[in-house]
Amino acid sequence: MTTDFNEKQIRILHVAEQLFAEKGFDGTSIRNIAKEAKINIAMVSYYFGSKERMLEALIISRTADLKIQLENLLREDLAPMDKLEKLIDLYLTRIQKNRCIYQIMHFELSNKKRAINIKSFTEVKRRNVDSLREIITQGQEEGVFRKDINIYLIPPTVMGTFFHFHMNRPLYEEILDLRTDEAFNNYIKNELSAHIKQTIKALLTHEN
Repeated sequence: MTTDFNEKQIRILHVAEQLFAEKGFDGTSIRNIAKEAKINIAMVSYYFGSKERMLEALIISRTADLKIQLENLLREDLAPMDKLEKLIDLYLTRIQKNRCIYQIMHFELSNKKRAINIKSFTEVKRRNVDSLREIITQGQEEGVFRKDINIYLIPPTVMGTFFHFHMNRPLYEEILDLRTDEAFNNYIKNELSAHIKQTIKALLTHEN
């Protein structure tokens, strides 16, 4: 699937993302998307074919610049731990911004009731893991990180913590007094982010 989208396609994808977030993937039809985007339903089908293909295009459009950002990060003259923290910041920012897409894709992949080409989604995750491996390998060579690290379990540790916090928002709003969207999002940006970094740092540097 192409990574180049014209203005009309971008508008359709923006509408689709909003409706998926509001109504859910199953609750949103191509007709709903066409009506909200003020475009002929045949044109939506022409551009994307189906909701599943539209979701794939949405993932591509939201991650098109990720490869460049990761490459720039890896080239920076920083200590491995500093690179790792910046990688986590990048990761959390993207999950926060695109959490609707992540949640929908993970649900679709887990229930397997539809055939979705997961290549684009898997490629995003592969780039994350490759960048993480490069940073950790550098840290191991410099004697900063432990040698017996399971790299593949670090991304789910980050993502699992983030989504647990989001899925239990009513609880944390109450016990942490996060009564507004701004307060909730600021807590994620600051306290939750710091907690995740501290957790990953402990996994990489502390002996069992």
